[in-house]
Amino acid sequence: MLEHGGKLREARLRYGGDDWIDLSTGVNPVGYPVAPPAPEAWHRLPEPDPALLRAACDYYGAPRLLPVAGTQAAIQALPRLRAPARVSVSAPSYAEHSHHWARHGHVMRAVTYGELDDAVRDSDVVVVVNPNNPTGATVAPERLLAWHAELAARGGWLIVDQAFGDTDRALSVAAHADQPGLVVLHSIGKFFGLAGLRLGFVAAESSLLAALDDLLGPWAVSGPAQQAALAALRDQEWQQATALRLHRDGERMRALLREHDIRASGSPLFHWWAQEQPEAFHEHMARHAIWVRLLRDAGRGIRLGLPAVDAEWARLEHALRQWTHR
Repeated sequence: MLEHGGKLREARLRYGGDDWIDLSTGVNPVGYPVAPPAPEAWHRLPEPDPALLRAACDYYGAPRLLPVAGTQAAIQALPRLRAPARVSVSAPSYAEHSHHWARHGHVMRAVTYGELDDAVRDSDVVVVVNPNNPTGATVAPERLLAWHAELAARGGWLIVDQAFGDTDRALSVAAHADQPGLVVLHSIGKFFGLAGLRLGFVAAESSLLAALDDLLGPWAVSGPAQQAALAALRDQEWQQATALRLHRDGERMRALLREHDIRASGSPLFHWWAQEQPEAFHEHMARHAIWVRLLRDAGRGIRLGLPAVDAEWARLEHALRQWTHR
């Protein structure tokens, strides 16, 4: 299994203490306030709720969607829906994409964002994380759609992972996902701060969604998850307030890092930078009971999510000051 953020229990076992700040995931630290689910959400088998699909299509601007148990479920399943192919995955980015395409008989290569134009010309499948995790790099929708047209003309796929895209909706290509060969992934976990729901959506043309649905099997998303997501997707007031707060806090984080001579890139939800001593920085923060994401391979460096409250911001600033003046 690949290494991911989270694992706060691991941090507590290794370093001790209970009062930890988890900045390792890039998930909104002030998540949607979920109400208790209705009793039937626990009692009935969780058949897909048409109201949830309508709300999700409205929110993402997609013609049709398939709910899945987090975008991870789709990432693991999509490579099984194609014969062996030449696959290019943007790098550095979410490592599960490369991992699963390589596991299922495909010829997989990682390419930088600057090499994607060339990769489109000699690939059957291209996977782009937009905005990228961990660097925050973005690709304009017009460029993505041009790549899709080139791939689809010869039966290829463009897969766009928009899991972190809710803070910049203008980047989305979900509205075009009824065209063959374009697959767009969305997550409830990041912007809504509901990673524990394990709920995401796949936008694509109907036959591909049907094949994916058949592969994943019935009851893929729990009843409580569907009820919570329906409320969150309908709550436009909360969404608007949250988008403003995340952009404000993202700028606050960037300014704080600059004060400590760290030039980071990223998105409102997380910041990343190449670090000469990432293991040492990670250890330093852990000694201050702050859990950050250590990236050892592609994108070697540190990724930092957002604190939830002012007291956590103050603890982070103190730990950064200690690192700068060590």
